[in-house]
Amino acid sequence: MATVGSKATNTLLQMLAAPTGLPYAVGAVAALERLELAQIGAEQVVGQNVAFEVAEKSAGAKYPAVYVYCRGMANVLKEKFRTFSGKVFMAVEVRATSDRLEGVSRELQAYTSAVTDVLDAHRGEWAPGIYYAGGYKVEFGPIKHGGRNFLQAAKVEFELEASA
Repeated sequence: MATVGSKATNTLLQMLAAPTGLPYAVGAVAALERLELAQIGAEQVVGQNVAFEVAEKSAGAKYPAVYVYCRGMANVLKEKFRTFSGKVFMAVEVRATSDRLEGVSRELQAYTSAVTDVLDAHRGEWAPGIYYAGGYKVEFGPIKHGGRNFLQAAKVEFELEASA
């Protein structure tokens, strides 16, 4: 069953880190909003669920940062005689930092918009037995001290249908 969550996480990581994923979407959002946004490289898209304090102390996090992980799974046995058939709950956490309080929220909203644009463009089958129907929930956290001075995170949560 855990392989379903790993497969979904790896597929999403590849999708976001691809040249047509976040690098393209960030450029499009920056042009549309007339913002100067730092590009997100493949090394900034990580498959981990790690608190920002730990990420900064252990590896020296590079911002903006995107963390992709499986929050959980529900095997509801929709399809009989399958090992797993149900839902996979995914999360993409976007973190942005700025030396000015005014800029961090605007940048974070733009990066989060880029993530949702990639999700919108990839409705359907992600991998054999893993499907994304669309829909997500975005939550913005409070601004905290961290990064270059101020740090804010947003979490995009959504569900996948899976069968294995």
